[in-house]
Amino acid sequence: MIDARAFWPLVAARAHATPDGLCAVDECGAQLTFGELRARAERVAAALAARSVGSDVRVSWQLPTWIESLVLVAALARLGAVQNPLLPIYREREIGFIARQVRPKLLVVPREFRGFDHASLAQRVLAGIAREGGAPCELLVCDRALPEADPAALPAFAPARGEPVRWIFYTSGTTADPKGALHSDETLAAGSRGVAERFEFGPADRYPIVFPFTHIGGIGMLVVQLFTGAGAILVEQYDDEKTPPLLGAHGVTLAAGGTPLVMRYLRYQRRHPGARVFPLLRAAIGGAAPKPPLLHREVKAELGGAGVLSVYGLTEAPFAALSSPRDSDSALAHSEGRAAGGAELRIAGGDGRVCAPDAEGEIRVRGPQICRGYLDAKLDADAFDADGFFRTGDLGSLDAHGFLRVTGRLKEIIIRNGENISAKEIEDLLYAHPQIADAAVIGLPDPRTGERCCAVVVPASGAALDLAEIVRHCAAAGLARQKFPEQLELVDALPRNASGKVQKHELRRSLEAMTT
Repeated sequence: MIDARAFWPLVAARAHATPDGLCAVDECGAQLTFGELRARAERVAAALAARSVGSDVRVSWQLPTWIESLVLVAALARLGAVQNPLLPIYREREIGFIARQVRPKLLVVPREFRGFDHASLAQRVLAGIAREGGAPCELLVCDRALPEADPAALPAFAPARGEPVRWIFYTSGTTADPKGALHSDETLAAGSRGVAERFEFGPADRYPIVFPFTHIGGIGMLVVQLFTGAGAILVEQYDDEKTPPLLGAHGVTLAAGGTPLVMRYLRYQRRHPGARVFPLLRAAIGGAAPKPPLLHREVKAELGGAGVLSVYGLTEAPFAALSSPRDSDSALAHSEGRAAGGAELRIAGGDGRVCAPDAEGEIRVRGPQICRGYLDAKLDADAFDADGFFRTGDLGSLDAHGFLRVTGRLKEIIIRNGENISAKEIEDLLYAHPQIADAAVIGLPDPRTGERCCAVVVPASGAALDLAEIVRHCAAAGLARQKFPEQLELVDALPRNASGKVQKHELRRSLEAMTT
């Protein structure tokens, strides 16, 4: 494994070690080797330098999961710029908020993607900032082609002193304005090295980027590739029928994408019960959203490999806990793995004290992959405790062997008649129902009990469900009566953000609006 920590030295070292190794292949068949990544990045860097992009210059960019995105990342790293990757789903509100806070010198967007005019949106945002007297920002529209110039004019790469901030990743902003987490190359490398080691990545491995590459997980996994020489399969838009066989044809070995995508892989295999769709699969990789314990057993039996390996982390604390293919089936099914990449995990009670093994409390993380705080420094005080642990806002427990179990969110506990109800406990139970494809549980205001438990369910194809059946299922499983759902809503799909997390605030808003 290559030992460099800074991004551009990693690109250069990997290009030297395996110049002809596959870095990425996209769904159109275009390929990029590690040698080509370095060469193209230097040509793009030369063109961007002519636009006054250089060390510490902030560049915001919103490209889809394209080969050009990988090249742009490397080019900006070559120049020592501060990168601000933006999720493709962001629209005027988010782009405007972030641009006003980041104040980039350059904004890179596609002309159009998935029927949306990104170029016009960017023009409106930048014009509005200019009218407000904000710093000028140049717009670069990229249609699968980045500007290039002769790299001979580039100055020699000069390693920075210390560990300067090189990345500004914004949280998904599902409950408030998005927050800009500050990362260095070294914080990304720490978590990515943990992935490379724990998942035993090697040059023969292939994994899919079927989620936005601009997510911290996408760029973190590129760092994994630079460490190990593994290859990526790029998919700009997941298709339930076309994408799984495409991944299988390209020899996917680690079916990444997060828990929601793993569930979609499994559904595809069930619709096509002949040969296994991923014949070279070593494991599926869950994360981004809690996994039902039953999912591991189903994946191992039906998709193959070691089952589901978990990734636990946040934008502020990527790759903090990871499973291993060497873990027991029980650990893979019921935990998110153990601390990785030098991270420390702690469970804190309501009084801030460290909890005993298996006791539930807030998950807190400290380690080399933790962000350096937020761009808005006023947010830092509430984000870290007195010992420097990041407060995740997630509920969970650690067992005596260090395995982490995530039980929910602090803000997602349903309080009914003064008693706490875990939404995840009920969601896991509902997932085991053969007629339920997906489910979320939320609390809704109730004048009698304070909150009532509402199950929002995606039925399996052809299924007929009602509340009485849901209650019967919960009772048969031995669930305490006070935890039974009191309301059932059937939907075609659950609203999820780009990371795969269910947007429960959207569910609450729409259901509360129906009752007012």
